[in-house]
Amino acid sequence: MIDVPSTTTSVGLRSERGPILLSLMLSTALVALDATIIATASATIASELGAFEQVPWLFSSYLLAQAVSTPLAGRLSDIFGRKRLILAGVGLFLVGSILCGAAWSMGAMIAGRVLQGLGAGAVMPVSQTIAADIYTLEERAKTQGYLASVWAISSVVGPTLGGVFSEFVSWRWIFWINIPLCAVAAWMLIRRYHESPLDGEREPIDYVGAVLLTGGSTLLLLGLLEGGTTWGWASVPSVVILTAAVVLAAAFAWHALRATHPILDLRLLRRRVIGVATAISLVVGMVVLGLATYVPIYAQGVLGFGPLMAGFALAAMMVGWPLSASNAGRLYLRLGFRLTAMIGSVLVILGTALTLLLGDASPLVAVMGTTFLVGTGMGLTAVPTLIAAQSSVGHAIRGAVTGVNIFARSLGSALGVAVCGAIVNAVATVGPDGEPTGPALMDAIHLVFWVVAVCGVVIAALSVFMPADRQAARERRASLR
Repeated sequence: MIDVPSTTTSVGLRSERGPILLSLMLSTALVALDATIIATASATIASELGAFEQVPWLFSSYLLAQAVSTPLAGRLSDIFGRKRLILAGVGLFLVGSILCGAAWSMGAMIAGRVLQGLGAGAVMPVSQTIAADIYTLEERAKTQGYLASVWAISSVVGPTLGGVFSEFVSWRWIFWINIPLCAVAAWMLIRRYHESPLDGEREPIDYVGAVLLTGGSTLLLLGLLEGGTTWGWASVPSVVILTAAVVLAAAFAWHALRATHPILDLRLLRRRVIGVATAISLVVGMVVLGLATYVPIYAQGVLGFGPLMAGFALAAMMVGWPLSASNAGRLYLRLGFRLTAMIGSVLVILGTALTLLLGDASPLVAVMGTTFLVGTGMGLTAVPTLIAAQSSVGHAIRGAVTGVNIFARSLGSALGVAVCGAIVNAVATVGPDGEPTGPALMDAIHLVFWVVAVCGVVIAALSVFMPADRQAARERRASLR
């Protein structure tokens, strides 16, 4: 059942919501930029700090730390308050940026990236939870569109800035620039975001569950991200890591279903709207990372375009997402969450199906058109389902629900990279730079597009189980009073 709030959480004057949203967008920009800005500077960093073989960890350490801390931060924001958690996230991100900027070795750089990832893991779920707290159901789609637009802009601006800094100034400015941005974001939140005091006695922290969840998810994501690349899927490290991940995950599930105040209440997933929204988020992560990883490789390795044009092919998806997300509210208020998500999933199916028609001589505009269509469908699917899940619970557990949804997307991203990577590595030849090459590359990319298309069908099937409409939910709620 979906709770439709008629009022927003008290944060002071209603006019202060604008500055709060700006601070949330700035905080999100920090996370989004540092997910992409380092890509074009990684070779320069490796040449100065040495240890070129550790370059992949500049990305993996950030993604691992972010994904693992996301569900914990979401739940802790319910216990300690949103303001404390998002400020802690910005603070960790600031410390990590300073360490990266001053890094004297690759080890110090990776440690800084871990701190950045931990901060990002707090900023992402808490910023979206704050937006859900202070805006009504009618307004949430537009605010989610604003937050999604930050990712769209960062996907284009990030790699460009990274290249400019590393070539004309110093790669260290990639991280130094975060210092004033973190300071401004924190200052705006401190000044403008006045959170209502939490009611009742504070819940105890489930330390056992936190350790099991952190350990299990870290090993699972590590195994998925590094399997088939750093080590083979059938190798001893891969088997040991994934087996340990399964054992810890099972132990966490056993503990969480019996604990009075679990760090992550798995029983929430029994609620249809939350369970379905989380499953959709997982598959969305597979689609997004599958396309984000291999569309640029296809544009460069098969079509022969340069990195800039290949980036435009992917950026079309990131543009379509916020455009449709910002207008999704009009649809779900009229048609309901289920029908809106189904419309979006049909667009995803259409876009992913069109990728199957792409060949070794397709024009770049065709690639951009298909990814734009997928992004448009994602905006009408991912955003309404997240809002539906947030709206189905009260303030006390909204952070946990948001954190689980975002963590599911991170897990889906890792699954997408693992599955698609295994396919490409099995079909195409991998060159000395780690990029797939050779005449079989088009065949491998075509199989990746098939995986993405199947995921689109799964999203559509899951969307059928979303709540029908707002009015039905309100009537069911009234009937229980």
